Amino acid sequence: MNDSQYNFTADELILAVEEAIEDCGEDIDYEGVSGLLTLTFKNGTKIIINKQAPLHEIWVATKFNGHHFHFDNEQWIDKRGGDEFWQFLSDAVSKQADASVSLSAE
Repeated sequence: MNDSQYNFTADELILAVEEAIEDCGEDIDYEGVSGLLTLTFKNGTKIIINKQAPLHEIWVATKFNGHHFHFDNEQWIDKRGGDEFWQFLSDAVSKQADASVSLSAE
């Protein structure tokens, strides 16, 4: 993947997260600025999703830990645990929102 492909794919992912949060039915605020997306929950905790362009990765910091995702076979995969991005994010958002939340790119 070259830099242009990475930026396009990563920007699409961040936009899809914004749309999924908007549609999830939970009271979660979000703010996106220059490849950085901050989700803020009612309890004051945050999840931060940001592009790491030099590494062609997406980094996600939650209340509990941080994860680095790389693009492989048309999906973003956690380098630590092998989790797919959307499943990981759904689990992390559910924990921090204290509600069952299922997110996807649709």
